[in-house]
Amino acid sequence: MSIDPAVYARLREIADQLPQVPGIGKIEIADGEIVMMMSPVKRHELAVVLIAQQLNAQLPGTHPGFIAHGGADLEDPGMGKLRNPDLMVFPFTTLDDEEPALLPHEVLLVVEIVSKSNPENDYHNKVRDYAAMGIPLYLLVDPRKGTGIVHDEPGYTSRKEFAFGDTITVGPWTLDTGVLRTYA
Repeated sequence: MSIDPAVYARLREIADQLPQVPGIGKIEIADGEIVMMMSPVKRHELAVVLIAQQLNAQLPGTHPGFIAHGGADLEDPGMGKLRNPDLMVFPFTTLDDEEPALLPHEVLLVVEIVSKSNPENDYHNKVRDYAAMGIPLYLLVDPRKGTGIVHDEPGYTSRKEFAFGDTITVGPWTLDTGVLRTYA
């Protein structure tokens, strides 16, 4: 679903002007609405760091000049989407320009760690959005259940489920999910 570019531009302008609110971690734009996300819990952030470490150790061999990094925005103005994935793999050099967000064609992988408060967003809306943006790989990690899904192939027509403890393949990378912890 895409929205009128003028409507998206206005939403983006509003989102950029929102004040920092304690407990609000991310601001996204999806389905014609500004969505304010709660700050993640420590186990959520631990999963991001552990996955990033594994990816960053392998990227020099598979994609020199790329980095696994969290915190950057992902924007598709044509679709009217602003997302803030927990982690993305993209060229390091894209951090050194004036653009406010990464563009989908720059990103090889998005990773989302399912939150306690809004799991449907990661399982449904983001699968739809990241596939429509053309992101080649989407890794969904669910610490609520100790499981996850690797989405790949065009349009995420392939889904490989896993349980924490499995060694999984995500594109050219291998990840040990045994280091991940469930929410307490």
